[in-house]
Amino acid sequence: MSSEITTQSIAQFREATATSQNAVVRRAVTKNGINNASYNQEVVNANVPTFAIDLDTGKVANQKQSGRCWMFAALNTMRHDMKDMFHISDEFQLSQSYTFFWDKFEKANYFYENILNTANEPLDSRRVAFLLVTPQQDGGQWDMIVAIIDKYGVVPQSAYPESQASSASKEFNTTFNTLLRHDAVILRELVANHAGEQEIANTRQKMLANVYRVLSITFGEPPVKFDFEYRDESKNFHIEHDLTPKTYFDKFVGWDLSNYVSIINAPTNDKPFNATYNVDMLGNVVGGREVKHLNVTIDKMKSLAIAQLKAGQSVWFGVDMGPQVDRDNGLMADGVFATDALFDIDSTMTKAQRLDYGESLMTHAMVLTGVDFDENGQPTKWKVENSWGEKAGKKGYFTMSDEWMSEYAYQVVVKKEFLGADLVDIYDNATPKLLAPWDPMGALA
Repeated sequence: MSSEITTQSIAQFREATATSQNAVVRRAVTKNGINNASYNQEVVNANVPTFAIDLDTGKVANQKQSGRCWMFAALNTMRHDMKDMFHISDEFQLSQSYTFFWDKFEKANYFYENILNTANEPLDSRRVAFLLVTPQQDGGQWDMIVAIIDKYGVVPQSAYPESQASSASKEFNTTFNTLLRHDAVILRELVANHAGEQEIANTRQKMLANVYRVLSITFGEPPVKFDFEYRDESKNFHIEHDLTPKTYFDKFVGWDLSNYVSIINAPTNDKPFNATYNVDMLGNVVGGREVKHLNVTIDKMKSLAIAQLKAGQSVWFGVDMGPQVDRDNGLMADGVFATDALFDIDSTMTKAQRLDYGESLMTHAMVLTGVDFDENGQPTKWKVENSWGEKAGKKGYFTMSDEWMSEYAYQVVVKKEFLGADLVDIYDNATPKLLAPWDPMGALA
């Protein structure tokens, strides 16, 4: 039987579409667009932004035209604690540009490491092609920001402010990835020509010197020592002299980052719950902390996030920020755009199917700062601190329905103390399964 589309088929489709109801819908969609024509005010009304637990986290930050949401989310959770401990004003921020600099530097070295490890594979192998498509990018994972902070510490934004390229990174990334691909040619040729380890190491050091120079010129030279001046909420002046990024982290953040672990919900057949997973060729710091996920049910992931919120600490989390998101009004709710009803179609998929068939993966990281409950103590909606500035949502905050979280949230970061002994033992001692580099759980926020 022929699979060709015939003129007879088209005539039948046209006739079936020629109804008065479709004509009304057509006029609405062509005039207003799909989302506006399918906008469901009832879903909006059901998600009023009031919460039983509502942490005071201050003003939101703005990542601008960069993909640093994972950094912003991590540094914001730390800033929230600093605000409580030192009564620093809402205007204070840790420097996202500082961690950006060192992440770019380390990602270049990580790329060289992976290029050398795959140098004997053909260029058209999937692993090599994966590396060369995007040698590095702005995005990352929780464990990757931990690796940067463990090695380089943090600084206040006053010590290392934003640059043009940190706030709008597309131009830099194009230039930087061209350099890294150029270097990949040289490294692969050295291996192909049986160069010695010392020659390869010397060449790599020269490459890293070039990378550092490019970063320093683009973003500014990162501080080695600095003074930290601030006023608290009572306008009292404070100053600390001769701090390093590491001593600053120890004094003003003071977290034991080894106690914070990545919890995911990936309900696919290849990832049993209550097991851990690494992702091949995913990371930034060679020899640093590896990306490791503990996979649990969605109900367990929610309960862990709630436990940390009840303890007064905000929660880093990762989602697919594409579907069913009203950016203007700050709402993440399944059904806010009733597109299936608009077109009289069924495009529903399970969460597992969306992961398996490339429909969804983690694209954005934010911070959970509140949650609301029904009369049975079950979560109904969540308060979310975004990093898109105050113009998005309600002064930068979003409301996320619990149903949306079930479908599109993939990761939270919580302290080990909330896991329970069994899950801690699994995280600490179980041998992780290694996932392919292109697995959706390797997506960078």
